[in-house]
Amino acid sequence: MRALVINCTLKPSPQPSNTEALAATVIAALKGHGAEVDVVRAVDLNLKPGVETDMGDGDDWPAVHEKLLASQILVVASPTWLGRPSSVAQRVLERMDAMLGETDDEGRPVAYNRVAGVLVTGNEDGAHHVISEISGGLADIGYTIPGQAWTYWHLGPGPGPDFLDDERGHDWSVSTGRAMASNLVHAARALGAMPLPAPPS
Repeated sequence: MRALVINCTLKPSPQPSNTEALAATVIAALKGHGAEVDVVRAVDLNLKPGVETDMGDGDDWPAVHEKLLASQILVVASPTWLGRPSSVAQRVLERMDAMLGETDDEGRPVAYNRVAGVLVTGNEDGAHHVISEISGGLADIGYTIPGQAWTYWHLGPGPGPDFLDDERGHDWSVSTGRAMASNLVHAARALGAMPLPAPPS
């Protein structure tokens, strides 16, 4: 089983990423269930604006699209900015919009029989809003969102320290991330054993 984690931090490599740090705990849990995990730091790539799988010369999205199609599990990891997903997360979802028009050999949308979850960091309130926005977009595309397929770390409200700077709340975020990983893996296995059919015409 393969999983893909798309880190939608605004910080290019090699800057430390709080979102990456929390994602690492979920990645470890996924690997503990036998999943192979790829990680994409989207801000490091040239993801052109648009809603096509390939927006032309220099576009790095086609390689990410291949990883999506090779994975049964997707985790979109985003910081909260102004109470909303990062602009990078929005760009990723917009590029995934092209998948709405893609089907497999059996006529199923390509996101069918794949599961997705969401991970959020930030020092303000808004984690559940960000989870809802990203989960809603992924469900529209065709992903199955299992129960409690998310984790987050927020100390809000108000400005405060980052995940990497403060140990408060880590135990809850990590244990919730382990539950998230377990739910994603077991839901993916269930869909693998009894896949969704193509939508009725």
